[in-house]
Amino acid sequence: MKKPLIDTPVVLTIAGSDSSAGAGIQADLKTFAACECYGVNAVTALVAESPGEVNGIIYTDPTLLGHQLNRVKSAFPVLGAKTGMLGNAATVEVVVQFMKENPELDLVIDPVIRASAGTELLDSDGLDLLIRELIPLATLITPNLPEAEILLGREISTTKEIKTAALELNNRFGCSVLIKGGHFEGEDSENEMIDRAAIHGAIYEYKHPRLDLPDLHGTGCTLSAAITAHLAHGDEIASAIGASTDYLSQCIIQHHYWPDDDHGIRALNHFPNQVK
Repeated sequence: MKKPLIDTPVVLTIAGSDSSAGAGIQADLKTFAACECYGVNAVTALVAESPGEVNGIIYTDPTLLGHQLNRVKSAFPVLGAKTGMLGNAATVEVVVQFMKENPELDLVIDPVIRASAGTELLDSDGLDLLIRELIPLATLITPNLPEAEILLGREISTTKEIKTAALELNNRFGCSVLIKGGHFEGEDSENEMIDRAAIHGAIYEYKHPRLDLPDLHGTGCTLSAAITAHLAHGDEIASAIGASTDYLSQCIIQHHYWPDDDHGIRALNHFPNQVK
């Protein structure tokens, strides 16, 4: 059932702070604004990074994280939440407790396990707790291909295996599953990028042109944040994913670029002028 529409829905991001503002809570808040939601946040970590490089991480004290979550929930009519970088088991445990106390919230989990640069962003105990206790509380999870392989414990190398994996995760955890297609290099990936979702046992495909661009920082954060926002506006899951993949495609097409002496810096444009 769709939620009643309200002026400026409030949505929550639970994620790390990215000093380059391309991912993490900064990307989430920009995405919420672009999707006409009011964003609130609980910061799980301070991350010193730029696209392609992580230099240092300080994790938030779990008690302080709990205070952040409880404060925003008591002060605002939050409709949905999303998680990004959680980092460790203590953080995951706080989020599990918060979601058990607020089961009415739609929860979108972007299972951030490692950075594109290779830095581990969730320790083994945190990953175990994420799988056992947090994912079963989710409305939707949005793993990329390597993350889906970690959740399943096996490699995924064909289109058929992606669909099977999405359905298996959908059945195992009882939540909808979106496996993002950016890392797939299989038979149908040369000219198209296809994200595949399993929703109530059915497969949905979302196709966009594959652009000849370097990897852009923060695409996963942005997509999961957009889906959270569309759910808060009352969209059903399949429609929310469709609108959000369209939005992300425009963010990529109209990305920012700052040239330098090496490879240049590229970042998503969270307010592309073709998106209304």
